[in-house]
This record gives sequence, structure tokens and C-alpha cells, in this order.
Amino acid sequence: MTDPNAFAFHGDTFVALPEHALWWPRRRALLIADLHLEKSTSYAARGRLLPPYDSLQALGTLEALIDRLDVQEFWCLGDSFHDLHAAGRLQPDIRARLQALTSRLFWVWITGNHDPAVDATLGGVSMAEMQIDQFILRHEADPAERRPELSGHFHPKLRLVVRGQSLSRRCFACGDTKLILPSFGPLTGGLDVTDPAIARLLGPGGEALVATNTGLRRYPIGALSF
Repeated sequence: MTDPNAFAFHGDTFVALPEHALWWPRRRALLIADLHLEKSTSYAARGRLLPPYDSLQALGTLEALIDRLDVQEFWCLGDSFHDLHAAGRLQPDIRARLQALTSRLFWVWITGNHDPAVDATLGGVSMAEMQIDQFILRHEADPAERRPELSGHFHPKLRLVVRGQSLSRRCFACGDTKLILPSFGPLTGGLDVTDPAIARLLGPGGEALVATNTGLRRYPIGALSF
């Protein structure tokens, strides 16, 4: 049975998950972007207190997805950690659970602007970008890239006005050659998908894709105006 959140992108089938992750069935691969682990402790060090459970929540969601989907390959598209010292602030039990995941999967950390280097003791491999089949995987979309590209960085969000109420949802931003993933981290903000920084990358046919429990919702970005 076809998943109601499945969509085609450059000759392959992907599934946008309501948990703000991307499933690649053919490779049994899970992709996420912008975990921003230990954001709360980074803010706490500067006197801004946030609920200190962001890493625990993100890891729990990730473990559940990996088990449910029987994931074999995993890629995080950059900004997995909120800063260069975030991995050192992980609680020992969270670090151990993360290492257990990296040891059982083919695991790749794509580096980002928040984490240009990843602690090697966590396991997995890290690189600035990589090519898998016809797709380029990197943290921030390259405007000059003509090959199909999967990226993160922008934390795209869709804003709609429904019955006079403004609603905001994380979304995938999809264009002719660009697929930008939403942020996976629970404390991350977002950039409106109509913002020129995103819209210019996607081109005139750009869409916002919202995964729901009943199926994929597609919104042409050119038709969104506020």
C-alpha cells in the first residue's frame, strides 16, 4: 500500500513523515536536518532558561522512528548539535543511547554552520557533503547546484490563516531540484517558506509539503500571500 505522505522527487519515492523526517524506502534510509542537540544548555549558559529536555525528546522520537521503520541508513543534514561544545554537554545516558544508534546503522553526520566538526567518539562518519545515487546531500542549499539536492538549514515553516486564526507548521520545501527538510529539533524556530531566501532557491514551481496523519498536503508557494 502506498503511504499517503509519499511523493516523487527526481525519479525516486520519498515519504514526508509527520515527525518532520524524510523516509527513503528504496534505501531504507532516514534523513533529518537541524537536530540542534543541547540548544537548551547553550541558552542556559547565557542566562536564557529553556526546558532542558530537548536532546532527550529528540532522541526518543528518533529511536522510535528507527525501530518502527527498520532503518538501515541514516543521514543528518547538518546542525545536529547547537554548537561545537554541545556533544560534551550530553548527559551520559543520552550519549550512550546515541552511540548505540550510530553503531548499529550506516550513520552519516553532514556538518553544518553550527557544527562544522562532530565529536568522533559518538560514532558514525562526518563530511561536509556527499552524493548518494543522483542526489547531493548538504546542509545549506547551493543556488548554483543543478543536480537534485537534499538539504536543511532554513527550518522552513508554512503559515496559513484559517478562520481568522494564523497557524504555523513545519514543512518540507520542494522545488524543481531542491528539497529542503524542516528542522527536527524540538526547540528550533523557522523561516516562512515564502521568504525570498527559500522561495528563490525553489523557483516558480516551489511547494510547501506538510505531512499529516491522513496524507500529504501540498501548497504552491506562489499562491501564498499574507
